[in-house]
Amino acid sequence: MTSVLRAHRSPRSRPRHRRAAAGLAALTAAALALLPSSPAQAAPGTAPATTASATTATPADGFDQQILFKADRDKGYACFRIPAVVRSAHGTLLAFAEGRAHDCGDAGDIDLVLKRSTDGGRTWGPLQVVSHGNGDTHGNPAPLVDRRTGRIVLAETYNKGRDDGLGCDVPCDRTPHLQYSDDDGATWSAPRDLTPAIRPAQWNSWYATGPVHGIQLTRGRHAGRLVFGVNAESYANGRVTANHAALIHSDDGGTTWRVGALDTWPVTADGTFRQKPSEMTLLERSDGSVYVNGREQDGTDLGHRTEAVSRDGGASFTRPFRALPGLYTPMVQASALRLPASRATGGRSRTLFAAPADPDRRRTMTIRSSYDEGRTWEGVERGARVSADWAGYSDLVAVSPEVTGLLYEGGAADARDEIRWARFTEDWLGPRLSPDPTTRDDARGARPALVLGGARTTEDPLFGRAVAFDGKDDAVRLPYRDSLPLGSHDFTATLRFRYVATTGSQPLLWMGGMGSKSPQVAVSADPAHGRITAHLTAVAGTAPAATAQVATTEAYNDGGWHHLALRRTGGRLLLTVDGGPAASSPDVPGSVSRGSVFGVHLGQQLDSRAHFTGALDEVRVYRRALTDPELTGIRTTNATPSGPLVLRLPLDRVHGGD
Repeated sequence: MTSVLRAHRSPRSRPRHRRAAAGLAALTAAALALLPSSPAQAAPGTAPATTASATTATPADGFDQQILFKADRDKGYACFRIPAVVRSAHGTLLAFAEGRAHDCGDAGDIDLVLKRSTDGGRTWGPLQVVSHGNGDTHGNPAPLVDRRTGRIVLAETYNKGRDDGLGCDVPCDRTPHLQYSDDDGATWSAPRDLTPAIRPAQWNSWYATGPVHGIQLTRGRHAGRLVFGVNAESYANGRVTANHAALIHSDDGGTTWRVGALDTWPVTADGTFRQKPSEMTLLERSDGSVYVNGREQDGTDLGHRTEAVSRDGGASFTRPFRALPGLYTPMVQASALRLPASRATGGRSRTLFAAPADPDRRRTMTIRSSYDEGRTWEGVERGARVSADWAGYSDLVAVSPEVTGLLYEGGAADARDEIRWARFTEDWLGPRLSPDPTTRDDARGARPALVLGGARTTEDPLFGRAVAFDGKDDAVRLPYRDSLPLGSHDFTATLRFRYVATTGSQPLLWMGGMGSKSPQVAVSADPAHGRITAHLTAVAGTAPAATAQVATTEAYNDGGWHHLALRRTGGRLLLTVDGGPAASSPDVPGSVSRGSVFGVHLGQQLDSRAHFTGALDEVRVYRRALTDPELTGIRTTNATPSGPLVLRLPLDRVHGGD
């Protein structure tokens, strides 16, 4: 299942469309104050007389936010979703959304709606309908601004609506359309069908524009070009046969369009595929290349984010999309924006990435930064938290040189409750932090592991030093490398631990994703129930994920050092402590590292919602099942058996930090 990379003419791809945030939940942290939206100063039918930047005020304390779209405030709609935002050449902010008439379903009676601000997002005008669905679905807004002419172009996608709250049938006939405004969004042209130009006949199962703002290139021979992303699927012989991700571009201000960069991923007869890049956010790097970061859903490649680069103005990709296992997000649309260089970043540009940070569910909207234009991203623990609520889709916009705006789905009970508008400064984001302390990983080719939260060494009377964890924010996280995933192999994980906690989940080792459907291997102490548990979740083919769990009959929370070994071998899962009799359970077939976010953490659950209070030492993972004598050698003399060593952390030193 290799990717087929082409320039302009050919097929594309889609996500399994816009899954809602899972269930209702109580607010997980103190909510930020939400202010009601208020009318803008300019009438909705007139273009602003002055640029909005002249009236933009910096938010107090560097951050403010308000509710912009909500069903109980904007009558006639049951739900608002899919935000997109741009700033016009005159400084007007235009916030787009889908106004869903009857429910939050993706394929119902849906209008494309808009609110405008002429004072930098402090106040907003009334809701305008840009495109009436009239019973059908008009959605997936992808606005662009042509700064040479001031024209605002809006790409969008239509399909026949339904009234049962369900999604579009497969194959789903969806068609791209375009509207434009020459008066800063006050009025709009009639929709124009772009199907003949940018939806090849093979893209006959799914098609989606954006949803997120597109860009205008400013550098090189393609300066002035408008570019946005689409994804599509092909359908034949009763099944989806390929996923496609593409860039669409125009060199005449949106009058004519063509398919440019294209990456196609085949779907096998059993329904599996490596990637489905979709809902792509774009930015232009300082060298003129186009960086593309997209949602990845249900592919076998690790991670929920994927990326590609175009160096010819969006005409082709330099290589196929590459999955990003270490960029933790749930399956969701996200947004990116490159800020101008500033003193706060030492003269370098800062690139922002907005998305929920919980790898399991759509919650905890967070802004993460990159200081090399998206080549690397800071970890979730370094990001600036916008809200601890449920959160979903988003878009970022430069409001002024000092202020950035974020339009995002959020809610105390559900990510679809409302669409919020937040403004923040770079000071609120905080300065670039110094590197985290590290501890060595002795596996071949391994980089040092990151020591988070201020964890420090302590004594291990048998093998020297160990690392202590405070149960609050301490953890050790391994940088991703291709040799870490265990796949469907047998394996052995061993470690020494010491703790006295009597309550809470006490995570010792976590490898893989998060949630009941994500492949993973995890070992945690459960003192309240008098046990230590290990669970393994695996996926085989297109079958649902399955989980095996094994547990001890003691918690071992006596403050003494103990040795633990978990083995996957011979169709069983074996857990031993201090060389005693093994607790055993049947294994489940399949890969323990496929598709989902992938992280390796010590002392911390992958979603950062549980931390270990105690100490760990000599953590190892082998890609084979060790024998009982080999485990005895490790436990008693710290022996090193031969075999494929995935990771080995002696945890005897922490380097760097204050």
